[in-house]
Amino acid sequence: MQLYELQMLVVLAEERNMRKASERLFVSQPALSQRLQSIEKSWGVQIFLRSQKGLTVTSAGEKIIQFANDVTKEKEKVKESIEELEGEIYGTLKLAAASIIGQHWLPGILKSYIKRFPKAKVSLLTGWSSEMVRALYDDQVHIGIIRGNPEWKGEKRYLMTDYLYLADTEIDCIEDLAKTERPFIQFKSDSTYYQEIQHWWYQKFKTSPKQTIIVDQIETCKQMAYHGIGYAILPSVTLNEKDETEINKIPLLDLKGNPIGRDTWLLGYESTFQLKQVEAFVSVVEEKMKDSGS
Repeated sequence: MQLYELQMLVVLAEERNMRKASERLFVSQPALSQRLQSIEKSWGVQIFLRSQKGLTVTSAGEKIIQFANDVTKEKEKVKESIEELEGEIYGTLKLAAASIIGQHWLPGILKSYIKRFPKAKVSLLTGWSSEMVRALYDDQVHIGIIRGNPEWKGEKRYLMTDYLYLADTEIDCIEDLAKTERPFIQFKSDSTYYQEIQHWWYQKFKTSPKQTIIVDQIETCKQMAYHGIGYAILPSVTLNEKDETEINKIPLLDLKGNPIGRDTWLLGYESTFQLKQVEAFVSVVEEKMKDSGS
């Protein structure tokens, strides 16, 4: 089999959908279907079962897909080692980042990175911090930018702490939360973030919010608060200075009067931090953090 055919099987297994896979591979669906039939004929087995719901990997297909994954990963490692010998930053930087970081903090960093190292490529995976740690364990990425305090046996570098704020167009005092009828708008997040807010709330008020609205994304939560639908508790990384004139921002304090914050970490294995494209990224991050005074 050709290497491209192995990569094609990997994409098909990830997407489980011919249309989505064809878009990622930049080929037409008929061409992709014909190529898959040819591959299955060469193996003498059916790799995928087709249905209206998409593709299902067969038992034989699982072994072939695993082989394809192993070969393509090894190819990437060899390619990276060769590119390192050439001196310039050519390799693909594979990042996993907590969604909040990926949406609000990382774009500026990546803009500087790509501008300075135009021959480098970037692959970015975003999601909950717990999912991003799993991606690191599974060797899907080089480094992860994770919020909270994750357990990690590899290299763990502190990046920053951002603090929690109550954001609302009407409420301008934390104590007003105990009597307001306005809904508390919450966004789905990993369990540790949710527990931190719950712990603060019960310590402060000894009761639950009178009304809550749950949304999927933090940006949806923020926009609903900005439009006066209710109040939200948001990390400072999502709030810009210009927001001060549009919405009240009140810092959350613990029982001792200290601001409640959440740390962000850069995680990876020692060997991956030695890759040139990773070293280059870390250097950009360190410069940006120094300039911002973090």
